[in-house]
Amino acid sequence: MRLAEHLIEFRNRLIISAIGIVLGMVGGFLLTDWVFNLMSAPIHDIAVSQGRTADLNFQSITGAFDLRLQISLALGVILSSPVWLYQIWMFVVPGLKKNERWYAIGFVGTAIPLFLAGVWVAWLLMPRIVEVMVSFAPSDSSSLINAGDYYKLIMTLCIAVGIAFVLPVILVMLNFAGVITGSAILKGWRTAVLLVALFAAMATPSADVLSMFFLMAPMLGLYFLAVGIAMINDRRRAKKHKKFEAELAAAEASAA
Repeated sequence: MRLAEHLIEFRNRLIISAIGIVLGMVGGFLLTDWVFNLMSAPIHDIAVSQGRTADLNFQSITGAFDLRLQISLALGVILSSPVWLYQIWMFVVPGLKKNERWYAIGFVGTAIPLFLAGVWVAWLLMPRIVEVMVSFAPSDSSSLINAGDYYKLIMTLCIAVGIAFVLPVILVMLNFAGVITGSAILKGWRTAVLLVALFAAMATPSADVLSMFFLMAPMLGLYFLAVGIAMINDRRRAKKHKKFEAELAAAEASAA
């Protein structure tokens, strides 16, 4: 396929993906009330449990509408993900070999559930994070939380933790591609533990050690699982290489 044909195909698939996202945004806009209630539930629970006034606050006339648009965009991307993921796949797959296609399917099939698992873990942590942060306010004060900032906090935490859960899959893919060995990944375990601890500390309140360890445990588990898979693959590759060398030596000996 010539470059011009590639560009035309890319444009067409980009247009289809954009239409899918726009339609997803329309559907997402209808779900914004449900998302608002879901977002504000931890704050209302804290208000009841701590006996204080705590609620989301919009600081401008257009604040609520702007937030609805942001939520609609996020929901549009999520709801239309089957469309744009399929378009990406159909654009990329013709250039892949058969074994590369299986690797790609394995990567996507593993990365998506892990990303969603990371988002779920972040969502589980949110009530605890909000509770700890609000508890620093004086007992006789009210907590009027900026809705836009609160939404950004939720989205940033969910996306960051989701991506963190996918990083071990990237390590495995690099190992299968021959870029890095399992022993090299294992050799950096101290650095990995330190980076995971720093990430967990930044993603959760410093005073809430329980949430920090709750976030660290699955991330470290996935890291060492990636190490195990990479080392098994290294052994398989070494056996295959040794067998190839033995067959080559036998062929040379018979030829001589």
